[in-house]
Amino acid sequence: MKEPKRILFISQEIYPYLAEESPIRMLNRQLPEYFQAHGYETRTFMPKFGEINERRNQLHEVIRLSGMNLIIEDSDHPLLIKVASIQSARIQIYFIDNDDLFHRRKGVCDEKGVEYADNDDRVIFFARGVIETVKKLRWTPDIIVCSGWMSALAPLYLKKAFGDEPFFAHSKIVLMVDDNEYQKPFSTKFTDKLRIEGISNTDVRSIAGFPVGYEELMRLAIDYSDAIVYVSEKVNQRVVNYAETKGKPILPFEAAEDLNEVSKRQWEFYQKLLEKKDE
Repeated sequence: MKEPKRILFISQEIYPYLAEESPIRMLNRQLPEYFQAHGYETRTFMPKFGEINERRNQLHEVIRLSGMNLIIEDSDHPLLIKVASIQSARIQIYFIDNDDLFHRRKGVCDEKGVEYADNDDRVIFFARGVIETVKKLRWTPDIIVCSGWMSALAPLYLKKAFGDEPFFAHSKIVLMVDDNEYQKPFSTKFTDKLRIEGISNTDVRSIAGFPVGYEELMRLAIDYSDAIVYVSEKVNQRVVNYAETKGKPILPFEAAEDLNEVSKRQWEFYQKLLEKKDE
């Protein structure tokens, strides 16, 4: 019997864990369910923001996956992995957590709407935490979907630092771009902080030496992705223009009646990616 294809979703925000029913949160909840219903194995990750109620959402720590320390700029950050289920969809969500970076914070902004100064550290920790956990699970994805700017470092890490790993060597990376941008640029130290073994100065020269805004981060993510999907009609036009210069497969945004229609379009797009992968 043929092995089912596997798809990994790395998502910044998912309904109902973040309560507001925004289009991207609803889509990130729908896609794993749709792909699972069409024969895929799925794994889904998101940050464990402090506003997520663990008791109400029945989160519990996965001890066998927790315990690793991730070093960012000489600081150790313990990685905690928690899991919960969306019963109606029969899917599990893995949460990347850390007491300082996520557990004691809301989303990407504080109660006054001010973006956290260490969101750059959180982006690094989230991407690395997902990758290390998938390695521990010994689960090899055929497709990796990165949704939201907090997942934007995953393509770089997957291609350069973990590209030779048997878990990821043949995975197709899809960058899913919406209209949710951050406003406070990351510091000029960002390129130094994100480096781990396998990441060279050349790999990050496009963002080195100056503050890294949303557009710069997304251009870096595009560079190391295999395909781009737009999920909003208000995607940053400069990001769109940059992606078009790269000659990579692009699924443009189209208004749809419901999320099943959107999911079907992505399913068909990914099928074509997998056909090229198997050639």
